[in-house]
Amino acid sequence: MEYVDITPAHQAQVNAFIAEHWHSTNMAIRGALVDMTRLPGIIAREANDILGLVTYRFSGADCEITSLDSLREGVGIGTELLRRVTAIARARGCRRLTLITTNDNIHALRFYQRRGFDMARLYRNALQRSRQLKPSIPLIGEDGIPLRHEIEFEMILEENE
Repeated sequence: MEYVDITPAHQAQVNAFIAEHWHSTNMAIRGALVDMTRLPGIIAREANDILGLVTYRFSGADCEITSLDSLREGVGIGTELLRRVTAIARARGCRRLTLITTNDNIHALRFYQRRGFDMARLYRNALQRSRQLKPSIPLIGEDGIPLRHEIEFEMILEENE
């Protein structure tokens, strides 16, 4: 397994991966569409096959993870991608690492909390606005849970002095 930054040489394969796993190359986050094809990221790959991908963006002193995918659960791909983004954010001097997930994504809720993230904000009924921007967002999510809210997670990166 190798981990590499997204480069122009990878972009077509990355764009296809994003479109396959997110049903579009646009992600609706907090009422805005984000073009995932323009974001930096890290690929986990084996024999030129993408097995994992993380994308992120910077805003002020924050680094926001916009997507994290692992095709092989339980072998550490997602954890390693997360570790690498955390190192990038720290090196850039970011104070927080944030991300948004939805209320139905029980796997993500468990995954991020076990890796040091804390729930910071609940955006009630945020998916109503997101569906106006991206109508392909379903009404029912994982495990038959109505897909309604966005939950913001954060990891504080600054050390207490």
